[in-house]
Amino acid sequence: RLGYLIAHRPGFVAPTLAARKAATLDQLSDGRVALHIITGGSDTDQARDGDFVEHDTRYRRTDEYLELLRRMWTEERPVDHAGEFYRVTAAYSDVKPRQQPRIPLYFGGASEAAHRIGIRHCDVYMLWGEPLAAIRERIASLRALAARHGRDPHELRFSVSLRPIIASTEAQAWAKARAILERVRAKQGDRHLPAPEAVGAQRLVDFAHQAEVHDKRLWTPIAAAVAGAGNTTALVGTPEQVAESLLDYYDLGVTTLLIRGFDPLHDAADYGRELIPLVRAEVARRDRDRPAA
Repeated sequence: RLGYLIAHRPGFVAPTLAARKAATLDQLSDGRVALHIITGGSDTDQARDGDFVEHDTRYRRTDEYLELLRRMWTEERPVDHAGEFYRVTAAYSDVKPRQQPRIPLYFGGASEAAHRIGIRHCDVYMLWGEPLAAIRERIASLRALAARHGRDPHELRFSVSLRPIIASTEAQAWAKARAILERVRAKQGDRHLPAPEAVGAQRLVDFAHQAEVHDKRLWTPIAAAVAGAGNTTALVGTPEQVAESLLDYYDLGVTTLLIRGFDPLHDAADYGRELIPLVRAEVARRDRDRPAA
């Protein structure tokens, strides 16, 4: 069943309008929509779009934004609201989401401000592709934070974003990875990249400085080459080897594996033929074999 994870940045559209747009799309798609809320970890990136609100204030704005967004999806009567960033009178949405009680929310961020807001609102907390020990620690920390704020920690789900590089043999996969790195470096040229502003990006750079390869095959040089920009850590190997590494994250409690390639069209086809079926089959087997609670 194909779904749509739509990136959405608070602060550029009124939350009441965004709620109606998203609910309409959810109805038209028969309940296949989820929103990925991106507050923005970099002041420089935000300024490119005309947003000059500083980091922690942006997250406070997102908190209020998501509160109004969710109320538009669930309230049966008009809403009055006067907050730090938004003021509305008799706000109401006639159209409600197809999914009840609301559209699923995905949320990312590695700063303390992001953690505080994310655990209040999101269904799925999104993590970059970090080493297994770091993911285990972050899941435990976020669940503990959720519990301290009165939320059932086990209702919070987790996503990890990775870029598989696969080939018929392991040697071919590593050759492919090195060729991708050379293309990235050639594109960068002599340009000096500033240190990352986003906490999550800095974490990826730190892991890259610690080692080129973590765990079985988590490869970090591209993250170092682009100063941690975006989803840039890779799993390198045969489809069977990469599937095994993806399943290691599943075993930690990750329920969404968000993968994309460096050649989006061809890699998507390769993943669909060679990688995703392996992961799905093994997840189904593990779920069948897991003892009932």
